Amino acid sequence: MNRYLLRLLAVVAIVVALFSCEDEGYLNSPDAQLRFSADTITFDTIFTTIGSTTQRFTVHNPYGENILVSRIRLSGGDFSSFRLNINGEVGNEVYEIEVPARDSIFIFVEVTIDPNGQNLPMVVQDSIEFTTNSNIQNVQLIAYGQDFKLVKGETVKTTTWTAEKPYLVYDYAYVDSTSVLTIEPGTRIYFHKGAGLYVKGKIKANGTFQQQIQFLPDRLEDSYKNVPDQWNGIVLFSGSHDNVFNFCVIKNANIGLQVGTIENEGYASVKLTNSKIENMAYAGLFAIKSKIYAYNGLIANCGFYAVALLVGGEYEFYHTTIANYWGNFSTKARSTSSLVLSNVLIIKDSKGGSTTYSGDLGKATFGNSIIFGNNTQEIELGNNNKNEFNFLFENCIMQVADTFNTSNKANYKNVWKGVKYDPLFIDPYIELNYQLDTLSPAKDVGKLEFGEQFPLDILTKDRTGDSGPDVGAYERIERKNGR
Repeated sequence: MNRYLLRLLAVVAIVVALFSCEDEGYLNSPDAQLRFSADTITFDTIFTTIGSTTQRFTVHNPYGENILVSRIRLSGGDFSSFRLNINGEVGNEVYEIEVPARDSIFIFVEVTIDPNGQNLPMVVQDSIEFTTNSNIQNVQLIAYGQDFKLVKGETVKTTTWTAEKPYLVYDYAYVDSTSVLTIEPGTRIYFHKGAGLYVKGKIKANGTFQQQIQFLPDRLEDSYKNVPDQWNGIVLFSGSHDNVFNFCVIKNANIGLQVGTIENEGYASVKLTNSKIENMAYAGLFAIKSKIYAYNGLIANCGFYAVALLVGGEYEFYHTTIANYWGNFSTKARSTSSLVLSNVLIIKDSKGGSTTYSGDLGKATFGNSIIFGNNTQEIELGNNNKNEFNFLFENCIMQVADTFNTSNKANYKNVWKGVKYDPLFIDPYIELNYQLDTLSPAKDVGKLEFGEQFPLDILTKDRTGDSGPDVGAYERIERKNGR
């Protein structure tokens, strides 16, 4: 009896509100239609139990009279995974919302998805129902959820991370000096803001072209897909040897991959192949007195340095594309070079003093590679004239000033420098596509020996099928019609 009475009172209240509209000057036509800035609100993959970012849409009154929306509610009610803020009022059901003539109100939507124990993504749906003059309209809500394995401030012993479910790292994951972290092909590792992966032991991240290993931030909405500085990055401490990253993607951190640490003895070493490091706030690849062997790599779009090789070390890069067109995410222009080679590092302290670190640059070889960007000088050399400083650019396209001296054949063999040798990437600014245009001067000018040593490019295209290998990570193969 009480439930019936409550329902009756609610109906009476709505009817009274509707009839009072005419007295208060509201549009009371049953044909009145609100207009929505979107008819469906979609949330990209959301980790279960982790709340989404807030999305919003507008509800517009196109008429010359005010409209009173008698009710706005989530169809799923209190059992819905979604939450609403209706023009500043928090609640999943709100009555008598006025929309002024030819004006709009805002609806804000969030979602938290409960785990279901399954590995595959799940879909959660609901709708927002608007009742105006007995006329009902709906905006659909769709969210895709994903269960995950949480790693929070954890010391990782020898183990294998699998592709069964994604991993979500909070704070840090630390691989101690006696342990090996093996990561299977297809594994996805997401990092919360401020989190990082720190390795004193070893990491073996060996993906495949079809199943690449991804190191990404945990904000998966489309608006975050190329935003840097969403997590700290990966650090290989000095003393960490024989690390492997093959067919890996590292995106949107502060420093993508740091190899070596100044405060630790010894060096770090890594084999970095068929991998991409993109959209870093500070540096893509930052190495200190270490050893790197790399080929088929893309390192792009970094706020300071794409690649910094400091305090000496031994480095080999073949068929590597270093492309730095920073600027889409910051109003501050980049004043640094994309590639820095140095046998010295000076660190200043807060008291005005400084500490100098130096080491022999035993080898820094760049073969069949591209170093280019939107600055005039994209290569910086730092030599203290005390330690060894050995480097070689061979069959490379380089963005340097015309005054940059490349006459020493011990350091430069078959190099093409300056803006007239722009490699003509397909779209380095918007789509961040660093493949070569059909008119690129990088086509077919690579050293044949390097092309035969690495016959497949980063997309597994054959470098040996035309008149010569292209320089950089991508091979341009023309179709018969020239496209």
